[in-house]
Amino acid sequence: MEFRNLSSAEISSLEKNGCLCEDWNKVLVNWGDESYVGRICDVTFSGDIRLGKFEGDVKMGEGISIRCGIRHAYLHNVSVGDGCLIRKVGEYISNYNFGSRCIVDNIDVMAVEGKCYFGNGVEVSVLNETGGREVVMTDNLSAHTAYIMALYRHRSRLHGKLRNIASKYAEENSSERGTVGNDVSIRNCGSIMGVKIGDCASLFGASRLFNGTIRSNVYAPVFVGSGVKASDFIICSGSKVEDGAMLTRCFVGQACILGHGYSASDSLFFSNCQGENGEACAIFAGPFTVTHHKSTLLIAGMFSFMNAGSGSNQSNHMYKLGPIHQGILERGAKTASDSYILWPSRVGAFSLVMGRHVTHSDTTNLPFSYLIEQNNTTYLVPGVNLRSVGTIRDAQKWPKRDARKDPEVMDYINYNLLSPFTIQKMMKGLKTLRNLLYASGELSDIYSFHSTKIRNSSLRKGIGFYETGIRKFLGNSIIKRLENLPAGASDEEIRAMLVPDTGIGHGDWVDISGLIAPKSEVSSLMDGIESGEITSVEQINECFKVMHKNYYTYEWTWAYDKIREFFGIEPAAITAEQVTDIVGQWKEAVIGLDRMVYEDAKKEFSLSSMTGFGMDGAKEEKELDFEQVRGDFESNTFVNAVIDHIEKKSALGDDLISRLKR
Repeated sequence: MEFRNLSSAEISSLEKNGCLCEDWNKVLVNWGDESYVGRICDVTFSGDIRLGKFEGDVKMGEGISIRCGIRHAYLHNVSVGDGCLIRKVGEYISNYNFGSRCIVDNIDVMAVEGKCYFGNGVEVSVLNETGGREVVMTDNLSAHTAYIMALYRHRSRLHGKLRNIASKYAEENSSERGTVGNDVSIRNCGSIMGVKIGDCASLFGASRLFNGTIRSNVYAPVFVGSGVKASDFIICSGSKVEDGAMLTRCFVGQACILGHGYSASDSLFFSNCQGENGEACAIFAGPFTVTHHKSTLLIAGMFSFMNAGSGSNQSNHMYKLGPIHQGILERGAKTASDSYILWPSRVGAFSLVMGRHVTHSDTTNLPFSYLIEQNNTTYLVPGVNLRSVGTIRDAQKWPKRDARKDPEVMDYINYNLLSPFTIQKMMKGLKTLRNLLYASGELSDIYSFHSTKIRNSSLRKGIGFYETGIRKFLGNSIIKRLENLPAGASDEEIRAMLVPDTGIGHGDWVDISGLIAPKSEVSSLMDGIESGEITSVEQINECFKVMHKNYYTYEWTWAYDKIREFFGIEPAAITAEQVTDIVGQWKEAVIGLDRMVYEDAKKEFSLSSMTGFGMDGAKEEKELDFEQVRGDFESNTFVNAVIDHIEKKSALGDDLISRLKR
């Protein structure tokens, strides 16, 4: 039904209900009769007004329903969809279009004043509060685009193009009227100024929201809770921002949780991040960055798959020139309680930081390490985290904790613990450790590396850990490649199956905040942006999607090269006997690592771990109390998974070896 003017009888009834309007000709309705007039009471209209049908009731709580309609409100230039309830507006609602079945109850003010960009186009001074690495926000920003925009500043033409793309998007999505989607609930809120709200969002008790987008949808609603203050922000689908969280110039990606008084400024939080109690300033929080402690400050750092311990802190101040330093904890790096890092520093992937570190270390090519402080000195234990039960558990839990429900994902996340990205670093680390051993002598007690110290025993074990990790990865790749190899196949058939499907994948690989890809492909994307071939955020995201989809195809191209480099075997001339030898080494590496993980898990069930259990009893009661709370070692699900993994991998290796026999 088309909109029409009110009849004189309807206008008279509205005025009797306490409604006011300077020009009733500007109030249009799509009612078929006058039955809805009684649902509008004590309302002042001004500007252009569109009113839908006020049919049915709205459920407000258990057993409590209220008739749709508009009561006790001032509306200026407002369009209201069917089945809405608007009541108890303290000041006014102006320049907004509401979808169907919306609730606006007990708010102070909701308005768009002039041209608004809804958080799009806001520059976030990430990694450096004083500027220099600004990321321009859009409501479809991916972690990968933000990574390139922040870190590839040496390509000035690229940065200029990306800024133009983001600015163009912001301009195209600007408006002098705000929109509220269908089935949105806005209750007990303060001021909402210049905020665009998607379908099925729920705002309950938010204090102040200014210039932002809440990108909610029916698949993954957004919740903004009590006491929240946010300005210049974007919140993506499936996220919760609640319990007094305070955001200033922040992007919140999909399925994030920020609450319990968490405060953040000039920060980016991508998929599945969690922030509670503490604070953040100028951080780039890649997927699965988690901080839960009130005493934890994350500042001017880049993180992903990271868990910040209680009291973790970083410092980026040069007291004469201001806070200009930044730091990077590569994927999977964690901080222990009361850890401190003086930026600039760079910590390798899947490493653990314990104690205070002020020497600006760079361990990017020594992943899976411990950084331990002893007597104000940073000691590095390379590769030891490969055998840690915590590392394996982390790798298993991240895919399970991906809370994204939106069918349109914004970040492409690779969960692999071992990948060309980490293995290339192990290979460099292996070379580094061997060179240290050669240059300083095999009998040295301590070796120096990038402002850190490495003990002799740690260095030798690190070489073993990295060799084991490389053998495991390359063996995995070969076994996967030959999974359909027929029994008794000839060497020529084996070689044919090993030939890569693509030439893409050679050379270095990068982790661009969750997405692992060949550096060549990322460079090609950047070339396309610079040349003007790629001109939109959607095109950029499609390129990332293709990289992610083809990861395993590209991975084999890289692994094919490394067989030659690591094993000294030319893949184009490989024999069944050589493949059998590689699989044997793989089997030894897998089982060896699993047994180390098994022994590490066993420590969790040692007598010393039972301290505090069996509070008032003897040893037997302590063990029984521990078992009731933590379970016993033999029935632990993770322990059983490790044992099962050993058996399955052994069978997998034996199966290929049997098929290689003639």
